[in-house]
Amino acid sequence: MALKVAVLAGGVGAARFLAGLVRVVEPEGVTVIGNTGDDLECYGLYISPDLDTVTYTLAGVAHPEQGWGRAGDSFRVQAELGRFGLPAWFKLGDLDLATHIYRTLRLRQGATLSQVTAEIARAFGLKVRLLPVSDDPVRTRVRTAEGWLDFQEYFVRLGTQPEVVEVRFEGAQAARPAPGVVEAILGADLVILAPSNPIISLGPILAVPGVREALRSTRAKVAGISPIVGGRALKGPADRMLKSLGYGASAAAVARLFADFLDVWVIDRVDGGLLAEIEGLGVRPVAAETVILDPGRAAELARVVLKEACGWSG
Repeated sequence: MALKVAVLAGGVGAARFLAGLVRVVEPEGVTVIGNTGDDLECYGLYISPDLDTVTYTLAGVAHPEQGWGRAGDSFRVQAELGRFGLPAWFKLGDLDLATHIYRTLRLRQGATLSQVTAEIARAFGLKVRLLPVSDDPVRTRVRTAEGWLDFQEYFVRLGTQPEVVEVRFEGAQAARPAPGVVEAILGADLVILAPSNPIISLGPILAVPGVREALRSTRAKVAGISPIVGGRALKGPADRMLKSLGYGASAAAVARLFADFLDVWVIDRVDGGLLAEIEGLGVRPVAAETVILDPGRAAELARVVLKEACGWSG
């Protein structure tokens, strides 16, 4: 019987971890609960960046260097749209556009986001179950000195340069978990927080009522992997954001955000000096090699998480 694993996942870092996890456990037993706070409309199309990054990565068609978008893609359609004066700061490749066109058509036909996500995952041959955290709109917004910004304006157009002083998840409190989300957490043998930005990748997932409560009440062990190594984010603005929001940029500071439901927290060996601080939160720390350079390293990290959290040895 396949080990039942539920994974809370953001974008590139989570996708790369998942590519290793499915080498170690049977993917049919894995349910991925994806962030939708990054979702947006562009050129009239509905786009789910984090869900697509997970899909493309597990399907082996993601751009190998940047981690998002399609390998070998071209941008002829977007370049042609520039002829009409449309903005091109949010990059959409020609192959990528097919996914967004399909998603938009199905949503307009009355399908839910979780139904469409399953159809897209199936079309790309995924064996894991991929769920958006909610079928209801949840949108991340950030406040800077310039005022409130939509997430992609901050993240892509402005390149994460403005200092973030507040974050909110619009629609989250009125949202309901998508079908299967709470059940996957409660029925799992292990729940994993993939290495993702704790504020803007995992934050929207945890803001949907019922998700955090399920993490607190599940009988499964809940393990997480720190996205902060040596006080810095490996990718993205997580370290700067943690500092500007007053949390502090360390593996221990991130563990504190999840301490109400976290059992095991995997940190990089360079942060071994934080073990006692994390133990003081009531969380068991584990030091390992957490930097994911390739799927093989991701698989080794997955083995550490599985062994330390639930004694699984494969």
